[in-house]
Amino acid sequence: MPSDQTNRQRGKPVLRALIEIAFIIFLFYSNLLMGEFSRSNGRGKTLAWAFNDMLTEKNFAIALISACIGYVVFEHLRKRL
Repeated sequence: MPSDQTNRQRGKPVLRALIEIAFIIFLFYSNLLMGEFSRSNGRGKTLAWAFNDMLTEKNFAIALISACIGYVVFEHLRKRL
């Protein structure tokens, strides 16, 4: 039974990292959506149009890289302080 507990403890940091990275990506996309929707809120521009305009491979790559950098910085600060 101790090996099961050890496996859970080993997977916890990975799960925590994934959750934190996902949260940073969520914040990135929510900020992008607010800017996209308010900037392009013209005649015929809908929320669906704004989603379609912001969900691109380039934006996802930027969000993923930013989230990983943010995670590393916050982990460093957490351990340092």
